[in-house]
Amino acid sequence: MGDTAWETHTARSSGRSGFGKSGERGQSPQDQDQALSATAPAKDGTAYTPRRTAENARIGAVFEKDDKGAHFCTASVVQSPGRNMLITAAHCAFDADSGQPVNDLVFAPGYRNGDEPTGLWKVSKVVVDDRWAKSQDEDLDVAFLVLGQKDGKDIQDVLGGNTLGMNHGFDNKVKITGYPTSRNTPVSCQNRTTKFSNTQLRIQCTGLEDGTSGSPWVAGYDSKSQTGTVIGVLGGHEGGGDQDDVSYAAYFDDDIAKLYRRAQDED
Repeated sequence: MGDTAWETHTARSSGRSGFGKSGERGQSPQDQDQALSATAPAKDGTAYTPRRTAENARIGAVFEKDDKGAHFCTASVVQSPGRNMLITAAHCAFDADSGQPVNDLVFAPGYRNGDEPTGLWKVSKVVVDDRWAKSQDEDLDVAFLVLGQKDGKDIQDVLGGNTLGMNHGFDNKVKITGYPTSRNTPVSCQNRTTKFSNTQLRIQCTGLEDGTSGSPWVAGYDSKSQTGTVIGVLGGHEGGGDQDDVSYAAYFDDDIAKLYRRAQDED
């Protein structure tokens, strides 16, 4: 398939009942696509299989309970005083039907073909905006996950973390990396964001299908400091979008900044 790696898909993936671009929790793994060899970044808007790098190592697949079932969402490490925090979409971590956080979430950073370079990390706390919990306000489709330690270390000590960027405007070049449920390897795509509404970002990128909910939208990654800025996570409008090649993210405004501070306070 070369550098392009993916064709454009405008139809939704079938055989799922998750919300938006999340996969279905607690199910046996689907038949996986053949893993693509790592490729160089494709042209803007076209998905490719990213190489293993420090930048990609802090992004991972989200499972429920353990890694025996299918991974259904994506999360990534963000810097925090506790050095133990992830960011994802609220609809990945909070069950709207029960009105409760999803229990027993685990995070597999850098997951590829069953290989977990730093193992599974257990989520100890889910923090979402109370208004999202009550009404699933698409402008608040963001969650912070607090992780327990592993082997006496916090995840940021092991993998580092990206910073969180608030009010960065609507026109930004970003890289999105996520874990489609149909694959055992991640996909990445780079493009410029556009304004969908006063509270939502939009991007055109192929290959962002079920399982990529929660994927970080990273701007300005610096290879020397190995740090980028997360200005959105795949979610928001239509749970991230009802087409694989168009995705959305809630705009990171003062409400998200307050949620981030609350997550630190509750840690």
